Amino acid sequence: MTHRAAVLCGAALVVAGMFTTVPAGASTPRTKDTAPAAQLTWKKCGTTKYPTLQCASVTMPLDHANPRGQQITLALSRVPHTAPTYQGPLLVNPGGPGGSGLTLAGYVASSLPKAVAAQYDVIGFDPRGVGKSSPALNCVPGYFTRLRPDSVPRTPSREKASLARAASFARACATKYAGVLPYIDTVSTARDLDAIRQALGAEKVSYFGYSYGTYLGAVYAKLFPQRVRRLVLDSIVDPQGVWYENNIRQDYAFNDRHRAFLAWVARHDAVYRLGTDPAAVEAKWYAMRAALARHPAEQKVGASELEDTFMPGGYYDGYWPHLAEAFAAYAHGDPRPLVEAYKRFGAVGASGDNNYAVYAAVQCRDVTWPRDWARWRSDAWAVYAKAPFMTWSNTWYNAPCAFWPTDSLQPVDVANDALPPTLLFQATDDAATPYHGGLTVHQLLRGSSLVVEQGGGNHGVTLSGNTCMDRYLAAYLADGTVPRGAGDVDAVCRRLPEPKPLTGKAASPEASGAGRGSTLHALLGFRR
Repeated sequence: MTHRAAVLCGAALVVAGMFTTVPAGASTPRTKDTAPAAQLTWKKCGTTKYPTLQCASVTMPLDHANPRGQQITLALSRVPHTAPTYQGPLLVNPGGPGGSGLTLAGYVASSLPKAVAAQYDVIGFDPRGVGKSSPALNCVPGYFTRLRPDSVPRTPSREKASLARAASFARACATKYAGVLPYIDTVSTARDLDAIRQALGAEKVSYFGYSYGTYLGAVYAKLFPQRVRRLVLDSIVDPQGVWYENNIRQDYAFNDRHRAFLAWVARHDAVYRLGTDPAAVEAKWYAMRAALARHPAEQKVGASELEDTFMPGGYYDGYWPHLAEAFAAYAHGDPRPLVEAYKRFGAVGASGDNNYAVYAAVQCRDVTWPRDWARWRSDAWAVYAKAPFMTWSNTWYNAPCAFWPTDSLQPVDVANDALPPTLLFQATDDAATPYHGGLTVHQLLRGSSLVVEQGGGNHGVTLSGNTCMDRYLAAYLADGTVPRGAGDVDAVCRRLPEPKPLTGKAASPEASGAGRGSTLHALLGFRR
């Protein structure tokens, strides 16, 4: 599923310099396997928004079973602690697979209560293959830039062409990265986390992951339970469905979320003039899709690009007012706002090409996917009959896994009874990681606590404007406090209010009630 992430630490530099010292008072117990913190040379790389960011890099084996073999480099970022009380490193990850976490460190440190953030070194990182880490994968530059055929293969020739495109992507990855692909997977990345821990000189680390980052965190905790101090998972992957089954579940969930968006448009008919009946509004959206399949807007936005443009609305309802404006303008005869919306939400640049290459490499390597295309076709048409919004788009996005050149690993059983209390967050109507995943992980991690945003549909629910959720997060990071309740859920928070239509400040996220949430979701990206 496509992903666009924010630019990394090097953007908008405001300070420069290098140092290897750890801030005053920063010390955590070291074990025999930990390397001294001075191995990391931290360089100031602050941005206008996050001026205290520092950056470094760490070298580690491509194959952790062969530590003297080929080496790779991971890019790190840090917001150092400033309080006398030091609780050690807090590693943060935005998901993906393929998402950059360098800027996320700055966001998390600035969004937590100051008294809490000041007690941690907040550590971001680009996972193996991603962004400023080396090597960074890019199998087919510009893979998504050309106008694509309609994702729904209504003719054998269209299906054959789309299938050939997916197979060619897998071949290109194999040609460029034959020696690397066998080591781009979740288990290898989890071992990287422990190598980062060692380089930081820490006996234990805390971890805070969103989306795919929840699965990465759960796998790390399974491999290294004795190294986990605190564990926060937000918008939780179902580890028992990775990855083919989870993508099918996403198809249904995104369809429901898209219909929630269309119902919101209908409730604001006075603004958009598309009708008050959600079913009628939905019919107009699919009429727009059919028209774009025949005549792409400005030869840039066809049916597939329309899906790319509106899919982010399934992740975050703060985008709804912008998408509704584009929809309404097209329906009333002006395609220009739709093209602009595509550029903002759907278009993929060089970083997106990198994200997709790593996404494919990790998911295709992690587990066994069906190799018989007849299985994919049968499943996709069956799901499409009930959930047409993004079923075929999602199918083609993952189709390279039917041809992937590496052997597959076995799924990781993340069940764990050796962890300290952990804290889980989940929205009931999340489309990217449906609610069942949160319940499943809550059962698998003994002693965990689950906080639910009732009725919420956004993906990534902490540090996104919900003060109730954030209070639980802050209390846990401050002193390990977790809520305890009866039944499947330990605490419930009300969802945030729905966004409002744009007024005269169309370019401002705050105009629609988005605010801080729009900043977080730009860092999390799309299609996790």
